[in-house]
Amino acid sequence: ACFWNVGGSRKVLFDFHGVPMIQRFTTNWEKIQNFQARPDDILIATYPKAGTTWVSYILDLLYFGQTSPERQTSIPLSERVPFLELTVSPTNSGVDKAENITTSPRLIKTHFPVQFVPKSFWEQNCKIIYVARNAKDNMVSFFHFDRMALTQPDPGDWSSYFKRFLEGKLLYGSWYDHVNGWWKKKQTDNKIHYMFYEDMIEDTGHEIDKLCGFLGLSLSVEEKKRISGGVQFDNMKRNNMVNYSTSQVMDFKISPFMRKGKVGDWKNHFTVAQNEEFDEDYKQTMKNSPLKFHWEV
Repeated sequence: ACFWNVGGSRKVLFDFHGVPMIQRFTTNWEKIQNFQARPDDILIATYPKAGTTWVSYILDLLYFGQTSPERQTSIPLSERVPFLELTVSPTNSGVDKAENITTSPRLIKTHFPVQFVPKSFWEQNCKIIYVARNAKDNMVSFFHFDRMALTQPDPGDWSSYFKRFLEGKLLYGSWYDHVNGWWKKKQTDNKIHYMFYEDMIEDTGHEIDKLCGFLGLSLSVEEKKRISGGVQFDNMKRNNMVNYSTSQVMDFKISPFMRKGKVGDWKNHFTVAQNEEFDEDYKQTMKNSPLKFHWEV
């Protein structure tokens, strides 16, 4: 019964099909796996804290910014783009929210590693947008999120968190497995658009152009400017429909949900020794991976 207590009860990781998970993302497993995707659904997939909210907001503006502007001021983004595997209570689950969306396309987000994605997304040939973020900044962002999201596993101190990240012992497992698993899948599936957080920081407009090309959308110059402006980090951070300030389980006194949105903030957290340890580990783990990340912009 304690599972349904939404208050600040820290959840404990357990091994789930080889990936560390917590119950609120697995309790509804059969229902999640049997989710019926539609051909025009768009799935947004990321490792946690890699730009999920950012891309969700961009897509929501691309599809509905002009046709239903009232959504922007009345419905939190987390309701407009449901989180597929999240189950808060028997009557409040991401699957139910996704099934109840009346607009098209349905925008749905997940943090699943590629092997956990419900098979109907592949069968229906849905478009999938994956965002990857460099591991150092991703780790820092996840650490601060775990501190303030009171239903997440207890992060402990920075140095123990650092070690667990390298070992892949965080919620949703190894960052390495996640970004590489999705990249590998993309090589055989042209319905996956693979984006990098750092590219979005460097040139948001250009990344929106590429996204529109992938989605088959054409935007006017004015519309693109409007969206690029609206999704700048400081604007999102101030936007109460986007910044999760309505959430019951996040303690903004510890850290805001949208903290810095920068590239290279890891330098304020990593010690010299940690950075050396990390680089060595990274070189070994990624030696067969074609993926290249920017550590600063």
